[in-house]
Amino acid sequence: MVTIDNFDAKILKLIQRDASLPLEEIGTAVGLSRNAVWRRVKTLEASGVIRSRVALLDPDKLGIGLTVFMQIRTDRHAADWLLRFAKATRDLPEILGAYRMSGDLDYLIRARVSDVKAYDRLYQELTRRIELADVSASFVMEEIKETTELPVSS
Repeated sequence: MVTIDNFDAKILKLIQRDASLPLEEIGTAVGLSRNAVWRRVKTLEASGVIRSRVALLDPDKLGIGLTVFMQIRTDRHAADWLLRFAKATRDLPEILGAYRMSGDLDYLIRARVSDVKAYDRLYQELTRRIELADVSASFVMEEIKETTELPVSS
């Protein structure tokens, strides 16, 4: 874990909302010079706190407005199976997140597709690549909150 101060926390909050903000604007907002902000951002990047700067796209405008959560159960827990599962999830661009879970569920996958037919194609491709004991899906009816912003505090 990296220790951050109040200035770093303020900078991180701002650039999580808009990574394209000019350094001068960030500096004015947090009370630092442009150069001080630049040095802090570079330090946060070097420490891995800032992993990358990305553009957030509108999935509806790209025709992939349906979010699906796939609940996966497996009877396989060997290391080689897990490697193949990880590769399969990484290689399918519709899959945005794959998580190993505690409790009754083994894995949870979050994916974006255009419609139920596209989900079925994803399901067929995933099960072709890796053996799964049980797959069930839940489709998002309404996104109440969707964010990439992490709660940052110093």
